[in-house]
Amino acid sequence: MQILLTMKNGGEMLFDLYPEKAPLTVDNFVSLINKRFYDGLTFHRVVKDYVIQGGSEDNTCMCPTDFSITGEFAENGYDTGLDHKRGALSMARDDDFNSGGTQFFVVHKDAHKLDGRYAAFGKLAKGFEILDAIASVDTAPPEKENRPLEEQVIETIRMMPHP
Repeated sequence: MQILLTMKNGGEMLFDLYPEKAPLTVDNFVSLINKRFYDGLTFHRVVKDYVIQGGSEDNTCMCPTDFSITGEFAENGYDTGLDHKRGALSMARDDDFNSGGTQFFVVHKDAHKLDGRYAAFGKLAKGFEILDAIASVDTAPPEKENRPLEEQVIETIRMMPHP
């Protein structure tokens, strides 16, 4: 199962999803994609050498969702075997293990401190140069949520046809 994330500037990232390892997370993400929820949203948090984060309805880190899903990661009783190497696709959440909803992040550089603590559910297959470009943009300081000074707009995320 693959998805294609297309940026407003034309850049594309192709991801493999792992529904057999993180079924709840993948089902939630695919449902949001099919509703075109992510179209026009941004990567609102960029931390070079760490993660790029998007999927917030109001393009901030603090936007709550009206639903949440069970966190599929080891510290929450789900050992998916997926780690947070460069290119991992994972659900963002707050301190509550079961608070993930719409926000996701892509790991820029290996971030093994997240292993077992966040729900990885996919991996970047193509488009590492786009990940690097987004991770390299100028941002506001951490106290301003590492917001990119120039918006990094997700034009679309779409399911790819099965080969």
